Amino acid sequence: MNGNARFQDFLGGMRAISPLIAAVIPIGLVFGAVAATKGLSPVEAGLMSALVFAGGSQFVAMDIWTHPASWTGVGFAALLVNIRHVLMSASLGTRMDNFNPPARYLSMLFLADEIWAMAEFRAKVARLTPAWFAGLAMPFYLTWVLSGLAGAALGAFLGDPVVLGLDFAFSAVFIVLVMGFWKGPETGAVLLASGGAAVATQHFVPGVWYIAAGAIAGLAAALVTGKSRDIEVTP
Repeated sequence: MNGNARFQDFLGGMRAISPLIAAVIPIGLVFGAVAATKGLSPVEAGLMSALVFAGGSQFVAMDIWTHPASWTGVGFAALLVNIRHVLMSASLGTRMDNFNPPARYLSMLFLADEIWAMAEFRAKVARLTPAWFAGLAMPFYLTWVLSGLAGAALGAFLGDPVVLGLDFAFSAVFIVLVMGFWKGPETGAVLLASGGAAVATQHFVPGVWYIAAGAIAGLAAALVTGKSRDIEVTP
């Protein structure tokens, strides 16, 4: 692939991720504002976004943040939230035939739910290339870091994110991503099992175990519905 083709691929990735970039800005602002209320400076909030680059685990970390911070608790919570990346990277790794090993490993460092979803959509209709993936990841990463930095700097002026309704932006993005993978009743069963297990666990078990419970229940439901479908199509 020549330089012009790579550049066009890069622009294609940017066009694909642009709606989600617009959606992630309020989420980043909310994170920065929350981090400011926990005593983090704009630089510290920006560094957390740059080094962790995982909205879910960053919000969970802020939820249990104390002074001094319990690094064991924060780290374990982040691990539970991000364990899904093992499955996401395993799935996307099968689509990366055009990536050399260094490019593949580097790409996984910038894996986020939105980037993973758009890359999966792309792989269904066309070849996934390093340039196209870079077009997804680079602007999304920079937007996340800068919006978190801005949110922390402007936290006092933003006020309560819940009052402004900005907290729903996080949920809205995931609803859109989930609907993009909708395949009928099977998907509904997975979502119902995952959501039900997460809500029940959050109600009865302290901590962030509801995240692992929801993931396990969703995987179990997917396994059951997949086997049922195989049985139905077997002559």
